[in-house]
Amino acid sequence: MLYYSGHTRRLGNVDDGSTVTDFLPAERARGVTIQSAAITFHWPPLPENAGVATKTQKGGTALLSPSTAEHHTINLIDTPGHADFTFEVVRSLRILDGAVCILDGVAGVEAQTEKVWYQAAKYKIPKIIYVNKLDRDGAAFGKTVQEIASRLYTWPAVCQIPWFEGGKGRFCGIGDVISLQAYRWEKGGDGKIVEKTYINNLQDSEPAFCAEMEKARFALVELLCNYDDTLVERFFKVDAIHRHVSAEDILASLRRSVINPLANVVPVFGGASFRNIGVQPLLDAVVQLLPNPGETPNPEVSVGRTQGTLRQLLDGQLLSQNVQNNPSRTKSGKAMQERRSMAVVGNLDACALAFKVVHDPRRGALVYVRVYSGSIQRGNLLYNTNLQVTEPAQRLLRMYAQDSVDIPYLAAGQIGVIPGLKYARTGDTLISYVGASPKSGPPQPLNSLQLRPIEVPPAVFFASVESHSLGEQKSVKNALDLLIREDPSLQLSVDEESGQTLLSGMGEFHLEIAADRLTKDLKAKAAMGKIEIAYREALLFPSEPQTIMVDREIAGKRAKAGCTASVEPLAKEERDGSLLDDYDATILEGGNRITSSISTPHDPSGSLPSWSRTLPSQLTPETLHVALRNGALAALVRGITYPFPYHNVHVTITIDPRIQIFSTDSTQSALSTAAREATKAALRNAAQPGTAILEHVMNVTVSTDEASLGAVVKDLSSERGGHVMSLDDADETTSGVREDLPVIDLRNVYAPRDPFDGGTTFADQEQAVMNNSGRQRTIKARVPLREMMGYLKHLRSITAGRGSFIMSADRFERVSGQRERILQKELRGY
Repeated sequence: MLYYSGHTRRLGNVDDGSTVTDFLPAERARGVTIQSAAITFHWPPLPENAGVATKTQKGGTALLSPSTAEHHTINLIDTPGHADFTFEVVRSLRILDGAVCILDGVAGVEAQTEKVWYQAAKYKIPKIIYVNKLDRDGAAFGKTVQEIASRLYTWPAVCQIPWFEGGKGRFCGIGDVISLQAYRWEKGGDGKIVEKTYINNLQDSEPAFCAEMEKARFALVELLCNYDDTLVERFFKVDAIHRHVSAEDILASLRRSVINPLANVVPVFGGASFRNIGVQPLLDAVVQLLPNPGETPNPEVSVGRTQGTLRQLLDGQLLSQNVQNNPSRTKSGKAMQERRSMAVVGNLDACALAFKVVHDPRRGALVYVRVYSGSIQRGNLLYNTNLQVTEPAQRLLRMYAQDSVDIPYLAAGQIGVIPGLKYARTGDTLISYVGASPKSGPPQPLNSLQLRPIEVPPAVFFASVESHSLGEQKSVKNALDLLIREDPSLQLSVDEESGQTLLSGMGEFHLEIAADRLTKDLKAKAAMGKIEIAYREALLFPSEPQTIMVDREIAGKRAKAGCTASVEPLAKEERDGSLLDDYDATILEGGNRITSSISTPHDPSGSLPSWSRTLPSQLTPETLHVALRNGALAALVRGITYPFPYHNVHVTITIDPRIQIFSTDSTQSALSTAAREATKAALRNAAQPGTAILEHVMNVTVSTDEASLGAVVKDLSSERGGHVMSLDDADETTSGVREDLPVIDLRNVYAPRDPFDGGTTFADQEQAVMNNSGRQRTIKARVPLREMMGYLKHLRSITAGRGSFIMSADRFERVSGQRERILQKELRGY
């Protein structure tokens, strides 16, 4: 696209690492797109860049006629196709006006295509489809068209069909169904020499190709007439002859159908970009069929608790509604407030959404923004309504992948970059307001204006990050903060038990790239490692009461105190609730219950003084309970049989102040020591018959298609020791599939016959696609955390990439059977 628009003078190649938008070293080394890149160009090319030639049938040459004489500015965002970088696609879709979905002509509709398609449908983005790689062995344009209908639940409007020499020869061009012309590209050329022929002149040399073109034109007109009444009128004006409907009428109808989300029609084009075939007609389709910023749905906004569209806000309707909903104002007060609200809206200079932040070593933070209303001028103060801070837009840039050009302003509909913003994050709303205070920002309620935020998908893959030394911890933390500001789908947390810093993301490849960025680009001296799985030790049997008397020096001071402790497995009914009074205290902490009890003598006459009066001056009932509890908790930190903390243990500590507390020698540390040693003695006694290992069990929700359901259930229950709780139809939150999309009868879908289908009939192709499609299903299961490590990669393998999952922590449960023996062997080391 950039080459034919005149933006670049050479053709890039992914294999050679010479593409413009894949400029990161990791992208060029791996040959994949890792982060989205923005670039601006014009189509048709500006006069100084024009030069695409076409050969007429007589052999003369002429400039290729553009689809329109008006030059269009296109803001292109190249997004990744790998499933691990889904968030890059999501945040780009949030600010786009239209999308070109590129399919592999050999692989057809892949799993990641389905996910991205439904994400685009969520934002109601008009789309067109380009079937690429039709020059490769095994390419099947017709089969791909059928999969568009069966997997994407949309009606494919075939606007081009592939042209193979002699019906089964080399892929040499495309047939334009709209204009009934054939385009043939020069073999081995750069794609600028194109031979254009009307199909009337190809009847003798390519009869089958011409017949297929006629059939495709018939199907295209019929499909559009189902959704566009205007085209129906034009159709009957030409005596219902499909071939006589003009190309202009068809293009206008296609545009209306693409922009109308209720039409559920997507134009389909074809080509082979590596052979430079089909790119220019695709660019024509972009400017002819996709909407401009003024034709897209109004962006959703919220002002306080009032929600609506940006147009309603600019017209004053939204703030008026906000005033009317205020019951505390009188009628005259509401009228006055409405006038003030209109004046407030009139001073709104610009409204933009920050959708991406990139750290550049030379230019600092680069904040990518999409302007939705007004214009941002260089030097404007921008108020961040999410963070309630004001920052100046000292420079404005238009990006050309990694290069940039300074510009004076960003108008509505444009995408640009504001360098140097210290606080802006992905999803923040930035507004420019006339007369706003640099400190307090715009007046209420405009200071709470927010565009629809960008949703961050939950992380499903985890790894630890360790600095090389203690001195490097601060610099590593700063580098991680920069990394997470760039990519919010990366999440940082600290495991309280192991002390490990955990980095979570969308997949193994995602974290691999994050580690690469962390160490090579941000120069952090750190390494990625595996997560330490947290286990627990649990009792199986109660202990006998164990009495301990401590009489020794602690920290240079004499310490003397005693107590009695017993331990037992914690019953389910005891796992919540607390009690605290002078005599007894029980509290649940860390999954264990600690009960401390102060025994008192029974005197029927009631002549004995209260025991609390005999306590040493340094002790109160409250400090006594705290000291005993702290000692017990210290004993539970490490198990007797295994090196894991205890869980689900009920510790009961009893103390008799008359015989186990000794004046000033019974300090809090003495009492804690006695409680710790008594609890340890009780744990050793209870552990003699044996103890159990507990592991963390996760609540897992897996979304997959019907065809892979059995394999996923078997893997979860048999291979991973999980328990499947339920099987349900997938909903929008787990699968991303919109339930309101109708299933399309493939018998009513036009798809050209593939020349290399090996004799497969149309019915066979249809049945194969229908068998593979299937509805989405949701599996809810409980699975040990250990077995979920690396599960994403395996799930994609057994579901052909169509599976996804989310998980959350549930509780600890006992490890048993073969898995317990394997774990015990690992702990012993033999």
